[in-house]
Amino acid sequence: MSLSAAEDDSASEIHLPADIDWEMLDKSKFFFLGAALFSGVSAALYPIVVLKTRQQVMLSEVPCLKMAASIFKHEGYRGFYRGFGTSLMGTIPARALYMGALEITKSNVGTATVQLGFSETAAATIANAAAGLSSAMAAQLVWTPVDVVSQRLMVQGGSCAVHTGNGSLALKSYNGGIDAFRKILYSDGVRGLYRGFGISILTYAPSNAVWWASYSIAHRVIWGFVGGYCCKKDEGRGYRPDGKAVVAIQGLSAAMASGVSAMVTMPLDTIKTRMQVLDGEENGRRPLTVVQTVRNLVKEGGFSACYRGLGPRWASMSMSATTMITTYEFLKRLSTKSQDNFA
Repeated sequence: MSLSAAEDDSASEIHLPADIDWEMLDKSKFFFLGAALFSGVSAALYPIVVLKTRQQVMLSEVPCLKMAASIFKHEGYRGFYRGFGTSLMGTIPARALYMGALEITKSNVGTATVQLGFSETAAATIANAAAGLSSAMAAQLVWTPVDVVSQRLMVQGGSCAVHTGNGSLALKSYNGGIDAFRKILYSDGVRGLYRGFGISILTYAPSNAVWWASYSIAHRVIWGFVGGYCCKKDEGRGYRPDGKAVVAIQGLSAAMASGVSAMVTMPLDTIKTRMQVLDGEENGRRPLTVVQTVRNLVKEGGFSACYRGLGPRWASMSMSATTMITTYEFLKRLSTKSQDNFA
């Protein structure tokens, strides 16, 4: 079931673009074009991710604009792309796993829920929530080690002084992604590369489930309100939406879903980032646990410290989601086996 085909039950004369199921895709084209398109998206949004990550591990809160100016002054534009090469290398296989799990789950669960007697609206919501859950879990198998390495590279730099709760310096110096990978593997083993894996699953799996379910609902609700104003008469075939309206509503739905998801999962994301970045094993101490990380955050700035970086994360999620969903639907149409199915 495709989100682009969602329509309000009361607007039966409005015909949105047809479903593009997993079986209808040219898989090689889908994954090849997807890697290229989403690599571009990642490059465009990476500076915001760097700002978010640095804010989450700072001892005290620093405004985004001040931090951005400091990074540019001390490190130049390269400071905004620390760890990008490592991140990009992991993005390609992680995205492939994500998209494959997303489409397979969405198609199978959507078909099963309809057969069980659920309405189309309920089936779409359930299918998208299940797809978001499974795709996030699949992607984290690849993404967690990449995240650990790239985030450590992100926070390196002259303008980023990062400390643990007791004030001791907690960062190592790395000479690129390969060096970071080797040092982490040498000091902590494979477990070090998967530090925060459990909380990553707890962060991204529910976040994706909430996002895709919220997107499905928002998409239908918005079309229910404005569908009649965004369509043109197609003789003998009812009303069809204007192409620009389809993209605009997809983007608005994605931004709304991102707001819900960011608010719900922000504390978990902050805890995850600190666990992956800060080296608790220095000075004879064990790696930081979830409880210790939470205590440090509360000690530094109360519960609100868990929401440091919310602005950049919300902005990043909204822009990423808006770009992702429009790019994703465009990608699926480019990757169909036969365009005749979507006339």
